[in-house]
Amino acid sequence: MSSSSVPSTPSASAPSTPPADLITERLILRPWTTVEATAVLGGDRPEGWADDFPAEGDRVIAGLFERNPQWLGAYGHRLVVERDTGLVVGSLGLFWPPSEGVVELGYGIVASRRGRGYATEAARALAEFALAAPEVHTVSAGVELSNPASVRVLEKAGFQRWTAAEAENTADGAENTVRYRITRTIGPDASER
Repeated sequence: MSSSSVPSTPSASAPSTPPADLITERLILRPWTTVEATAVLGGDRPEGWADDFPAEGDRVIAGLFERNPQWLGAYGHRLVVERDTGLVVGSLGLFWPPSEGVVELGYGIVASRRGRGYATEAARALAEFALAAPEVHTVSAGVELSNPASVRVLEKAGFQRWTAAEAENTADGAENTVRYRITRTIGPDASER
């Protein structure tokens, strides 16, 4: 996996230069544009989108950009583009700015492209990108245990189970939400990653 030029000084606000795409073996992770967010919210269907894009989560994120303009920056949300077809097949993002060095990651791939490892590939790339920012030492993500595919995405991307969410229980009393994290390795003796 490689990435295009990484901004050298990330900040809590959106960068003044356009953010670089992140390129992986099979995907391009590129920032949303305001035009794309408007199209999602308006129900428009530009060319270059998979037939089942956007999913509900994409519509939710597109609706939050006005209140969170930094999410359109380098350390925000990105569209997942299949390199072979050029189609947008999902989105993922960082809920910037970080809090005490921790930034949240969210992701979703449309149903027609699930099971191909795209979510793992994208989550791994964006987590590595985030961990290169000086103000980030941990990338975390929450997942419902009722979604084992999403649990596997995080585990395959190198995230470790961290904790169960507070007081969210299923009818049988089992916890249904857990947190995963991946932490920047500091020095050669660091064992947590």
